[in-house]
Amino acid sequence: MAEPSRLSTAIVVYRPDTVLLNRVLDSLRRALIEAGFSSDSPVHLIDNGGLPDRFEEGVPLPGLRVHRGHGNLGYGSGHNLVLPELESDLHLVLNPDAILEPEALMHARKFLAANPGCGLLVPEVLGPDGSRQHLCKRYPSVLDLALRGFAPGWLRQRFAERLSRYEMRECNGERVVWNPRIVSGCFMLWRTSVFKRLNGFDPAYFLYFEDFDLSLRAADLTRIAYVPEVRIVHSGGHAARKGLRHLGLFARSAARFFSRHGWRVA
Repeated sequence: MAEPSRLSTAIVVYRPDTVLLNRVLDSLRRALIEAGFSSDSPVHLIDNGGLPDRFEEGVPLPGLRVHRGHGNLGYGSGHNLVLPELESDLHLVLNPDAILEPEALMHARKFLAANPGCGLLVPEVLGPDGSRQHLCKRYPSVLDLALRGFAPGWLRQRFAERLSRYEMRECNGERVVWNPRIVSGCFMLWRTSVFKRLNGFDPAYFLYFEDFDLSLRAADLTRIAYVPEVRIVHSGGHAARKGLRHLGLFARSAARFFSRHGWRVA
């Protein structure tokens, strides 16, 4: 099967760290070149608020398109704004704090060409300190989420075996893992046709769990692959450290997710 030839990217921002965002966009530019995609591949930057005026004028990405004026729609709805414009073979959903390694898209392109049944690819994710972030997961319970997101270190240690299973630590950077139940929205490389058939993210989730929901819905249509040759560096997460508003958003989205897909308490 021929390698996919056209790639689009979407990044939703809200009050972004522009220094970090520039690093992300530069890493994307380098990865596009390394993979042989067109230098003017469309890159949709969706401004949910706080992006400086004329930010795009200093960014060396000829395909950059900034979407403004719609207000803060939330993460998933922001991404969905560009659905009608997508005419690519592949579509990358990318966080504004996810830096691509130079060969990430090259490896991804080759993998998808060799595996036509794969409609969603997710990468090996490292933290800024080089530690592995275990972002592929099994279906969660309420206890799993509480331990992983909010428990102190000593308590997480007592439940280390349980968390290891939930976090699918067998996704250890050494082999491809097919069909993890839950994958992270910080980097989702879709076959565009699959993403459009799903109608993107469920707009009922303003923030948090939209990627959990989309992972489960995607599994009904396609195969999902964790591909460790595709690597990014990600500095996000940690809802518990972002204040009471984020805790409230997290709790509401968690309740919506479990109500839709099934409750597991422990």
